Amino acid sequence: MRPRRLVVVGAGIAGLTAAFEWRRRRPDDEIVVLEAGGRIGGKLHRIELAGHWYDTGPEAMLARVPEAVRLVERLGLADRLVRPATTQASVVLPEGRFPLPAGTVLGVPASAEGLDGVLTPEGVARVAAEAGLPPLRLDGDVAVGHLLRDRLGDEVVDRLVEPLLGGVYAGRADELSLAATMPQLAAHLPAAGSVLGAAAAARDAGARSRFDADAPVFVTVSDGIGSLPAALVAAARADVRLHTPAHRLTRTPGGFELSVGPAAAPETLTADAVVVTAPAPKAARLLAGTAPGAVAPLEGIPYASMAVVAMAFPAQEVAAGSGLLVPPVTGRLVKGVTVSSAKWPHLAPTPDRPHLLVRSSVGRYRAEAELQRDDDDLAAAVVADVADLLGLDRPEPVATRVVRWGGGLPQYLVGHGQRVVAIRAAVAEVPGLAVAGAAYDGVGVPACVRDAERAVDQLLS
Repeated sequence: MRPRRLVVVGAGIAGLTAAFEWRRRRPDDEIVVLEAGGRIGGKLHRIELAGHWYDTGPEAMLARVPEAVRLVERLGLADRLVRPATTQASVVLPEGRFPLPAGTVLGVPASAEGLDGVLTPEGVARVAAEAGLPPLRLDGDVAVGHLLRDRLGDEVVDRLVEPLLGGVYAGRADELSLAATMPQLAAHLPAAGSVLGAAAAARDAGARSRFDADAPVFVTVSDGIGSLPAALVAAARADVRLHTPAHRLTRTPGGFELSVGPAAAPETLTADAVVVTAPAPKAARLLAGTAPGAVAPLEGIPYASMAVVAMAFPAQEVAAGSGLLVPPVTGRLVKGVTVSSAKWPHLAPTPDRPHLLVRSSVGRYRAEAELQRDDDDLAAAVVADVADLLGLDRPEPVATRVVRWGGGLPQYLVGHGQRVVAIRAAVAEVPGLAVAGAAYDGVGVPACVRDAERAVDQLLS
């Protein structure tokens, strides 16, 4: 096959994985990655915090599915994978702090056992009562909150599901799609006929899928997950062009032409194949002339803004396990607290770096007003909240950093699956064109890696 030029739009984890996978399969091709911003990595980002590499984007990768771990291994970095020292988290509620119940599916319980404290006695009884409800029959997609409030009561949603979905999607349970955000649960509902039964089946299926009972559910990278973008660029031998937005994509008899660079003085770049990994609104504008059927469903995927505040305190004992989930019912500013020093062995305090490392997130869909303050004010408010939640004896941090993710997380609203089907169908009608990224089939690192590999499969098949 003759050498070809692949152009990837977007230098996040999906775009860089697509470039790397293309290089693995087509070692002689030219690969160009266009990035409108000033750095690679997208939401994968690390900073130096009190002498440590510290992630301010994703800080863990699901190890139960193979894609992310396999990518790290292919990059020759398997020796840098780290499993957590603890994953025991707690939920902060108006009544106090309670361990997160075991065996839930994103907070959805498989039975009423183990919910005392996290739910009131009335809430536990409401969950137990689902066994006596008529069999569940769904007609199409529904909102997570709508279904669970109806079947299990408000407390399950407000105290368990909201903080977990808020952490993953920065979204709201009453608007997020069941099929898109809890596909395992949704898949088991028809046969189970109840939420509790479906949660038990999904939990058991997840346990059976792990061949090694001692294998961790999550892993990270000792230099930070934010170290992967540079490794991908090096391995892909890609021509990465920063500050180079793509404005227009045109189909030609021989492939594609892209108008790129400054809007006032754009350049034309030709390509044999194109993978668009930009966020949905940007992808909609770019594909308008080539795959017009994708525009409306892409525009139907809104985004939430959030911020991560990284903090280093003097080393001290805290009894919070790997961290705290903080539901909106508490009225707190922060959504959760990750105690990185306890969760990850490589971040534990040492004599030369005696620090308690903590991160917390702020902001969710339709609640961006929380972010309308400057960095110093936001950091001070988060530090005060975290110090109170953790009961710190020495609450003055030695370092803080605020990293904002404006429009950072796609919202999988009800009907998201149908939108994705329509997008992929419209794009598939254009030979040599593919899309990938967090907007479609999962926001985690493994999902983005899988989607990028799927896009390359599609183009090279």
